[in-house]
Amino acid sequence: MSAVAERAVNHQQLFVSLYDELRRLAQRKLRQGGAGNSMGATTLLHEVYLTVHARDGVVFPDNARFLAYASRAMRGLIIDYARSRQALKRGAGFEITSLPTEIPEQVADSNELQRLSDAVDRLAATDSRLAEVVDLKYFGGFSFAEIAAMWDMSERTVQRDWEKARIFLHKCLSGPEMSA
Repeated sequence: MSAVAERAVNHQQLFVSLYDELRRLAQRKLRQGGAGNSMGATTLLHEVYLTVHARDGVVFPDNARFLAYASRAMRGLIIDYARSRQALKRGAGFEITSLPTEIPEQVADSNELQRLSDAVDRLAATDSRLAEVVDLKYFGGFSFAEIAAMWDMSERTVQRDWEKARIFLHKCLSGPEMSA
């Protein structure tokens, strides 16, 4: 079997084995979004699959790494979807309310969501584990206990990482506009 075929099987197996969990989380997040969000959970998950499958050379040694990558892909898709909705409505106040509001304030538009995404990318350059916690908790909707179980560490360690990440993101987002 070629390396590409082996990689595709690996991605497909991971996606199939985690599909129910990913779908449940996507449904919960989209349900929280209310009537303004017309993207379906199936659409979101299939877009994530296409994103993962299109990447050459990406290997996932375990489910936690795959879920973290899928969370980052969902983040990008949510941002792109928000932008396209805003463009279609010409700035008619599209809000994504399906995201939790713990960091640092409610994200009201695609510009703020993009700033958050850029801040998470800056965090990843500094400490990739903290960025993965943000992706899994904020964009993926995982609980501290679920993240701790994925990474085989204590829940308290994940909570401390979450707090460190929040402080970093707050500093990034409360400062001057980040350059693109």
